[in-house]
Amino acid sequence: MIPRSPGHLLYATIFVLTAIEYLQSGMTAFAAGPIMGEVSITPEDFSLIAAVYASVAILVISMQRWLVERLGGHRFIQCATAISVIGSVLCATSDDFQSFLIGRIVMALGGGPLFTAARMMIHHWLAGPKRLVGIKFLATGLALSTAAAPWLASLAVSHETWSAIYWLLAVLGLLAFALGSIALPAAPITIPEQRSASNPWLQLLLAGGSFVLLYALQRVYYDFYSNTASLAVAIGAAVLALMIYFQRQRDSAHPLLHVREMLHTRYLAGLALFMFAYVMLGANNYIVPMMLQRTLGYSWETAGYFQTLGLGFAVVTWAVMSQILPRYPSPRKYIVTGFIGLATFGALLAGQTSSANLWLDVLPALAMNSVFVLTVLPVTAMQTFRQMEDDESVFSNAQQVKSMLSQAGIALGVTLATLGQQWRTTVHYGVLNAQVNPDNPIYAATVQRLQDALASTVDAGQAAAMATAQVAQMLAQQASMLANIDHFKLIAVLGILGVLVTLVQKVFR
Repeated sequence: MIPRSPGHLLYATIFVLTAIEYLQSGMTAFAAGPIMGEVSITPEDFSLIAAVYASVAILVISMQRWLVERLGGHRFIQCATAISVIGSVLCATSDDFQSFLIGRIVMALGGGPLFTAARMMIHHWLAGPKRLVGIKFLATGLALSTAAAPWLASLAVSHETWSAIYWLLAVLGLLAFALGSIALPAAPITIPEQRSASNPWLQLLLAGGSFVLLYALQRVYYDFYSNTASLAVAIGAAVLALMIYFQRQRDSAHPLLHVREMLHTRYLAGLALFMFAYVMLGANNYIVPMMLQRTLGYSWETAGYFQTLGLGFAVVTWAVMSQILPRYPSPRKYIVTGFIGLATFGALLAGQTSSANLWLDVLPALAMNSVFVLTVLPVTAMQTFRQMEDDESVFSNAQQVKSMLSQAGIALGVTLATLGQQWRTTVHYGVLNAQVNPDNPIYAATVQRLQDALASTVDAGQAAAMATAQVAQMLAQQASMLANIDHFKLIAVLGILGVLVTLVQKVFR
């Protein structure tokens, strides 16, 4: 029986819970550089904080149903949003590594399960046509918050108020607390016949394995050549720990996660598609702002504005999708369209130059990336869990595993993009640097032209040194651009492969 709910307030709660999750991840990722400068932490420290946040979020998401069974949905939302607000305030007022780390841990404890909670509210409190309306609010919250995150973060950074990022999240958390308190009936807790069982040692194994895996992957950027063997051992041990965890869940009579019931083709295929989409999301969200700021030389505010414009097409895409899907639900055509969008995104940006026009060259590509995200993710979500909808506990656990995977997938995407940029930039810099010698007429003419331009303001010796330094800067910028192009070429190839795989697979027709 579906309990009565206070109508539109429930939809608003779903929207705000979703927005908190995607705003916090998008704004923190976009403003990572300025945040590091303001709280005096290194990129390595920031990587550690990101790994801790993701591993804590994975741990809490894994225990979400266990907590709901004991607290009830109403009180769970109140506790989660209250803890999320406290974490946001701690981050906003932090001024060093320790305080920012503590803030992010508390944010993960409260905010990590909010998106999954929003999805389960739809399943538990809404039925029939209302359920589709709930899904529309969830997807709209995802699209709007993903699009708005870069712009809001760039405004905060450009006005030297980086803490506004977390004050905004605190305000939204308070709003979600208030909405959830009103919209969700404070019904007595229904005791299931068989409650989920939690083994603290297994949960420690999950948290530890997740942290070691994510942190080791991020450390590859710094220690690939000096500690390759140690990193390989750490990654292998982490993967083994996670395999043991899920194997124990599968074999348990009263598992925390019903893994055995999830082992069927449709769900596993959906998880693979989710994982690919989240890796792409993490990688492209890392590369695009870096391309706009470091390679093309645009300001934070301009980069955030155009990234938001591009991601804003996600809202348009979803508006169209929400009208078409109920009448034409077959998923293959939407997934193919999404992968065509991804391939087009990669192909357009692979043709960029240092004089790329933001309106004509960059914005259409970003729009195609939005098409990919807002066709593949919603359609996959509607198809993956179809066989589980009649079993509320299994459905909840399946959503939890998907959300855990999203935390790992986005972090993995950032790591792979970082490593790819480091590798390709080094290769291109080596090739370009080989051309920098006095016998190269192009190099000699470039240096001479720069010296002549500087000669009117500084003496000849300084002009020569400054000209050489400027050439070195141009060399680094060109190597970075070529590495960007390599990334987008790979994205285009992956998009084409995605189209081919979708056409031949027989799961999502």
